[in-house]
Amino acid sequence: MNVNRAKEISSMGEMVNVEFEGESIYIQSVNEEQETARIFPINNPQAEKNVPVYRLTER
Repeated sequence: MNVNRAKEISSMGEMVNVEFEGESIYIQSVNEEQETARIFPINNPQAEKNVPVYRLTER
């Protein structure tokens, strides 16, 4: 995924099917300069982490 698409998804009010390492995730925010996203698994909101945007996949 690219940074612009990740930003677009994070600002949407609706759920978009995005995965990180095969797990459905929610994108909280995107850091354009570092090209990272703050995410958490749909089933575990407490497990937040920063990951490279290029490793996110839209299904």
